Formats: sequence, structure tokens, C-alpha cells
Amino acid sequence: MSRTDPAPLQVACPHCHAVNRVPAQRLGDRPVCGRCRDTLFAGVPFALAAAHFDAHAVRADVPLVVDFWAPWCGPCRTMAPAYAQAATILEPQVHLAKIDTEAEPALGARFGIRSIPTLAVFLHGRELARQAGALPAQAIVQWVRQQLPG
Repeated sequence: MSRTDPAPLQVACPHCHAVNRVPAQRLGDRPVCGRCRDTLFAGVPFALAAAHFDAHAVRADVPLVVDFWAPWCGPCRTMAPAYAQAATILEPQVHLAKIDTEAEPALGARFGIRSIPTLAVFLHGRELARQAGALPAQAIVQWVRQQLPG
């Protein structure tokens, strides 16, 4: 890297949750995790638990989109394929994760999730936006892009 290159971005691995340094211009080159050697952007949403939430939502420089859902929720199950399709379009500009509010009730309570599915965008520990209700893939993509800084 030359002196004029921006600082590398912090990217949390969706597999082992290690935080990696990746030059911004290399995000689209399918970077791999320095710890587990798996790809940092697989183009699919990943399951996220409370133990690893801060690595992705606070420490990472890549915005995190979270689908708060539950297995018993019909609209959540209906939206799941659209959310997966959105991941193929939005990554590597963002990471897409799913939080099962039944398995992780503390995260649902921490963010005051009152209805599911609810999408939320996080960056550097701040919630940037929230959208309740099931959406088709293109609406998810459009909504996420509207929430991204710069």
C-alpha cells in the first residue's frame, strides 16, 4: 500500500468472527479470513449470536444488516429467500446476518424488537435505520442502499 491508500477496513468473519483488516479496494476480490481461511463475503446471510454481535456491529467498518426473525413466524419464513437474494446483490458493501429472537432473546430485548421480521442496519455500534415487516428482495436492496452513509 502506498501512503495515499486509505486505512484498511475492519471486516468481521461470518464464520469464526475474527476481525480482519482488508483494503477497501480489495473487498470485491473475495477476501478470506486470516484465522479460519473461509471467505469473508459468501453472498449469503449468516446466523449471528449475542456472543459475536459486537464484532460485526461495533468493531467492523462494513455496515451490518440484521434480520430479526423467529422460526415460528410465517412472514419471516416467507421473507428468508428474498433476504438471501438481497445478500447476493449487496455484499461486499454490507454484511447480512440473521438473529433468531427465540434463540437470542437478549438481543431482541436490547434493541426493543417488537415485531418480526424487523430489519436493522448497524455501523460502528449505532443503529442507522429499522424497517418492520416482510419485504421482497428488490425492496430490501433499495431500502438498505438508502440507509448507507455517503
